[in-house]
Amino acid sequence: MSEVKLREKSFTEKMGMGNTHPAVLAVWAAVIAVAHMLPSIPILGTGGTFSVSSALVPLAGVFFGPIGGALCAAIGNFIGQIIAPHTAWAGIGTFLIGTINAFVSGTVSRGKWPIAVGIIALGTVLWFTHEIGRQAPFFAIVFYGLGAIMAIIGGIIGTKLIKEANFFKKFIAVWLASFAGMVGAAALANYFSLVVYQLPASLWNMLIPISPTERTIFSIGAGIIGVPLLIGLPKIGIFVGPEAGLEDDDED
Repeated sequence: MSEVKLREKSFTEKMGMGNTHPAVLAVWAAVIAVAHMLPSIPILGTGGTFSVSSALVPLAGVFFGPIGGALCAAIGNFIGQIIAPHTAWAGIGTFLIGTINAFVSGTVSRGKWPIAVGIIALGTVLWFTHEIGRQAPFFAIVFYGLGAIMAIIGGIIGTKLIKEANFFKKFIAVWLASFAGMVGAAALANYFSLVVYQLPASLWNMLIPISPTERTIFSIGAGIIGVPLLIGLPKIGIFVGPEAGLEDDDED
């Protein structure tokens, strides 16, 4: 194996990316950035909208692992909020939300679900430290509770399903990791909303059925986009996902 190859392999292993080439991470970050400019799609029945970038961010964690995915999402979202400022609802720090999303998705897809649950639990604790949060307890219990459950299932069962050849099994695994990642990011972002925007408890109570529904739809989008790539990219020598590290490089 050449010295260049050894350096690349060392870098990707440290980033938890297996045999994924760093250039692939850069390309996915660019795709996330460009997705910020695409129009959002209204979600019937919820009043919310679906952005393609919402599906691409957790896939960064699934494809490249928690560290590599977080770095990819951070770069992609930061550039994205510069070229599409209307997406930066939390100011210059908006990109951190996607970073957490990818990190949590990455931990779940690699079986490190206690870290994901810990982040969701932190968001839950912070929620109840705020007066408005205590006035809307069931929002946190239902929404964050579902995220923690999916993180556990995804970290235990999903890590096996994602390595199966069956499309539907891989889809379930990607959905679980993506849902957990989105909830983990929301748990911290919602606390920011409480502190900065002082949104009333009545609004949060209204979101009890809406927030899980939206994340369910976003995660379905992640599965639709991500599973074909998990199956197809390794066939052309681009290794992504938890199995990327299982591919042996036999070059001298």
